[in-house]
This record gives sequence, C-alpha cells and structure tokens, in this order.
Amino acid sequence: MSTKNQKNKEVENTTDSQNQEANQNATQNNEEQKEVNAEKVVDAETVEATEVTEDAKETTEEAKVEEVVEEEISVEEKLTAELVKEKDKFLRLYAEFENYKRRTSKERLDLFKSANSELMTALLPVLDDFDRGMNEISKSEDKELVKGVELIKNKLTDVLRQKNLEIVEVNAGDDFNSDIHDAITQIPAPTDDLKGKIVDVVEKGYRLGDKVIRHPKVVIGMK
Repeated sequence: MSTKNQKNKEVENTTDSQNQEANQNATQNNEEQKEVNAEKVVDAETVEATEVTEDAKETTEEAKVEEVVEEEISVEEKLTAELVKEKDKFLRLYAEFENYKRRTSKERLDLFKSANSELMTALLPVLDDFDRGMNEISKSEDKELVKGVELIKNKLTDVLRQKNLEIVEVNAGDDFNSDIHDAITQIPAPTDDLKGKIVDVVEKGYRLGDKVIRHPKVVIGMK
C-alpha cells in the first residue's frame, strides 16, 4: 500500500511538473506573443508616422510650390500694371505733344498771315497812288514814259498777286452787297436799271486769300 501511494505521489509530482512546465511555456509564449504584438504595434506606428511625415512633407512642398506660383503671378501682375501705367503715360505725353505741335503750327501760321496782312494793308495806299499816277501819266505824249511806269506797276501787281493779294472785282451796275461793298453815299440813279445798284467805284477793294482786307468803296443809285 505504501508502495502504491508512493507511485501515485510520483505520478502526481510528474503531472505537476508537466503542468508547471506547460504553464511556464504558455507564459513564455504569451510574453513572446506580447513582444511580437508590441513590435507590430511599434512597426505600425512607425509606418504611420513615416506616412504622416511623408504626407506632411508633400503638403509642405505643395505649399511651397503654390507660394512660388503665387509670387510669380504677383510679380507678373505687378509688371503688367506697371506696363499699363507707363503705356498710358506715354500716350498722354504723345497726345500733349501732338496738341502742342498743332497749336504752335496754327500760331505760327496765324502770325505769318497777320504779318502778311499788315504788310499788304500798308501797301494798298501805294497801289492807289500808282493808279492815280497812271491816270495822269497816260495823258502824257511821252509813250516810253507811260510804257515804263505801266511795266513797273504790272510787275508790282504780279508780285502781290503771287502773295494771294487780289482785287475785289466790282463794276457799275453790280448788285450792292453789304458784306463786301462799303457804300459811302447815294445819288440819284442816272438810269432806272441802276436804282439800288452800284453806280460808281470810288476806291478799289482787295482780298488776301479768302479774307477781304479792304472793302471797295462805292456809290449807290437811289431808288
């Protein structure tokens, strides 16, 4: 009986040892599994952190690219605005210069016309004296003298005509025009057809270009 108990105890001890060893192995396996799981978690976190870092890096790079593009656009817009401003300034200066040229040209032309008109007006009494002189010289018997004076008068008249000085043509019997003719008096009309019309021309009128610088002085027949 004692031997049987002893065997049973040995069996129990063996079983306990096996159970203990199994428990130890299970614990060890659990520890190893924990370590493996922990490593997996660490690896996963590392991978996730790496992905996050890479995403952040890509986001940063994209932001830098966008910032560079915005800066380029900003510089381009600034240059475009400056170009438009300078172009507008140039056009304004060009327009002002063209206006200045036209104004000075007109002033110079007006000054020339004014000076020319004053000179021609001053010469008109000389032409009147020439006409009176010709009327008297034509009575002379010295034909060479008459011809010489007439030649000088014609030459002077041609020169003045080249400067656009012309006689305002008016003859007895023409209709009176207050815009052109200067009536100095009225006399009884010699004939019925001269009533209200020009009877005589007392002083010639002259036109410089399109402008009348002296109106012809005329006598009107009374109606």
